[in-house]
Amino acid sequence: MHIVKVSLQNFRNYENLDLEFHKNTNMIYGDNAQGKTNILESISVGATTKSHKNALPREMIRIGCDEAHIRIILNKKGLDQKIDIHLRKSKSKGIAINGVPIKKSGELMGLLNIVFFSPEDLNIIKNGPDERRRFMDMELCQLDKIYFHNLTEYKKALTQRNKLLKQIYNDPKLKDTLSLWDEPLIKYGKKVIETRRVFIKHISEILRDISNRITGGKENIILDYIPNTSEDSFALNLELSHERDLRNMTTCVGPHRDDISFLNDGIDLKKFGSQGQQRTCALALKLSEIELVKKITNDTPVLLLDDVLSELDRNRQNYLLDNIKDIQTMITCTGLEEFVNSNLTLNRIIRVITGTVEIEK
Repeated sequence: MHIVKVSLQNFRNYENLDLEFHKNTNMIYGDNAQGKTNILESISVGATTKSHKNALPREMIRIGCDEAHIRIILNKKGLDQKIDIHLRKSKSKGIAINGVPIKKSGELMGLLNIVFFSPEDLNIIKNGPDERRRFMDMELCQLDKIYFHNLTEYKKALTQRNKLLKQIYNDPKLKDTLSLWDEPLIKYGKKVIETRRVFIKHISEILRDISNRITGGKENIILDYIPNTSEDSFALNLELSHERDLRNMTTCVGPHRDDISFLNDGIDLKKFGSQGQQRTCALALKLSEIELVKKITNDTPVLLLDDVLSELDRNRQNYLLDNIKDIQTMITCTGLEEFVNSNLTLNRIIRVITGTVEIEK
């Protein structure tokens, strides 16, 4: 799988952009705040309908405009496919595949698989659990449309239940209606937990092997899934939490409070790992995502490296670059000097200057 072309209209700082990519390594360089990351963000939106920065649609529309368009042409197993995303300030986004509008964003999932690696991902271990849940959800939603549906329905039920909890605070007579939202919450929440458990088991096996190779056998890092509640006990724990939920005006039990731990020979890297160990783990995690996508889809994802190489030491840089030669990669950086001693072949070099691009190779 590879992206052939990205076209943007009024997206971020791009008025009009038509950019063709090489099927192997593409370097996008320029000074800070010129628009390099915006190109990668548009690819993220085209693949998942969401910004990797969690930006709202109106925040991605060029200043002074009411709408923006993203078009991605990709080649998947020899066939060209077209994705169109229409961002609007006052309406929900429009999505079309090969010119045919779709009603549910879940239909888009898995058409274009991406792995996004940014400096923020290097802190996935020591930051809060929100980021680790987001890691699970971003990958699972691309790989499993059923999971995307179950997670969407779970979040809908959770939002409605939390809204009701706030209403009950002002009108206690509504308390008897709380159980109406318990049923869908449990139904879809149990499926989310089950899928996450299997996912973590599979990616952990890959992670252990990759971390072992990166460190020359010194480290064997695995993932441990920490569900807030098990599938079997979800219903009971939710019932037992009713009074606490009412006091806090929010749902205190469910997979929206799950977490993951990173263990090296049983030692929790969040609490006791060095910065070097944590960065090795983050790197191994991204490479594990790539391998898992290959295994499940029998195809390669597109790798987006957003200014991450400058955050890695030379050994980790070399390991990463040596292991991405068989997939399409978009790399952003401020200059080309960090690749002088690299074995990586830069098939296309793109310079970005204040929302315009120059193809140098």
